[in-house]
Amino acid sequence: MISYKPFYETLFKKNITEYQLIYKEGFSANTIHRIKHGEAISTKTLDALCYTLDCEVEDILKHVKE
Repeated sequence: MISYKPFYETLFKKNITEYQLIYKEGFSANTIHRIKHGEAISTKTLDALCYTLDCEVEDILKHVKE
């Protein structure tokens, strides 16, 4: 299972809100909704998040063995 817990930790560390990602950085509300509900996002979106947040992939998601 993919967990987006690191994504929210990264947002907190960088003092960035979901609102800023949507309205200032141009990410769709649907993308944030998908992350919030643990659904899949594209590698293109993952790349854009890493660029915007100036972080690595592991700062966005992690694999959790169930």
